[in-house]
Amino acid sequence: MVSAVFHSPLESVPPVASGAERSATHSIASNADRTSDKAVKVLEKTSATATLAARTQRDFSALWLRVLPPLLGLGLLAVIWEVVSIATKASIPSPKDTFLQAVVLFSDPFYRNGPNDQGVGWNVLSSLKRVAMGFGLAAIVGIPVGFLIGRFTFLSNMFNPLISLMRPVSPLAWLPIGLLVFKGADPAAIWTIFICSIWPMVINTAVGVQRVPQDYMNVARVLNLSEWKIVTNILFPSVLPYMLTGVRLAVGTAWLVIVAAEMLTGGVGIGFWVWDEWNNLNVKNIIIAIFVIGIVGLMLEYALIKLATAFTFEEVKS
Repeated sequence: MVSAVFHSPLESVPPVASGAERSATHSIASNADRTSDKAVKVLEKTSATATLAARTQRDFSALWLRVLPPLLGLGLLAVIWEVVSIATKASIPSPKDTFLQAVVLFSDPFYRNGPNDQGVGWNVLSSLKRVAMGFGLAAIVGIPVGFLIGRFTFLSNMFNPLISLMRPVSPLAWLPIGLLVFKGADPAAIWTIFICSIWPMVINTAVGVQRVPQDYMNVARVLNLSEWKIVTNILFPSVLPYMLTGVRLAVGTAWLVIVAAEMLTGGVGIGFWVWDEWNNLNVKNIIIAIFVIGIVGLMLEYALIKLATAFTFEEVKS
């Protein structure tokens, strides 16, 4: 006999979840998603906070490393200065006494009590005026001469011996020539600044012209460019970094020269002021003048570095 087993169709159909069960399942899934989102946000916030803290710590460390060494250097200078003051029994005034004198001096830097008794501000301005005139004349003459020497080999061979001969001459050696020719202290000082600050501009400009890639000049020759277009479109952009370096060196030389020249020529100026204070045995003012000269020179240097950076190509900056 054959026996057959029949199953009810209802037994093969899977049970259908009720509405309450579906709602509970959906609620659990939603809670899990929200919990996961919150966890991700917390991790992102924690990571961002840690990154910001690390960056702040690095920035603080970099700032500290930039600020601390100069402060230590100034502190070392003050300690040595104080020791020297004690060792010389106050012949060299202490940093404290000099600072108090500087406060009095700079409380009225632009007073006038006569042609030979003026504030430190007027003396600095007078020196800067002479530097500007001598340096300006040196730039007007030196930069074009540098272009010509660098551009033409004949002129380079002609002027190189003269530059090598006159460049090492001490600034003060030119001062008597200026007094003899110009018959006046101011023109002699300006002449001395001119003759001493012209060489860095001539040499650096000429070197820059000579280092222009030959391919540029070959292209100019193929295009049959005029000499003016070669100078303005090819040489000047390429030579500009070298030229600005020469200008920066020249203004530093000019500021050094004016102090020595004014000591000998007299009149109004920071160099004459130093010499006048020495004649009055006012050592505090001499030390203050030394710091003023250094700060003004540093400001001129910084201004020209910024100017050179603004007009210099990226590969030259690096």
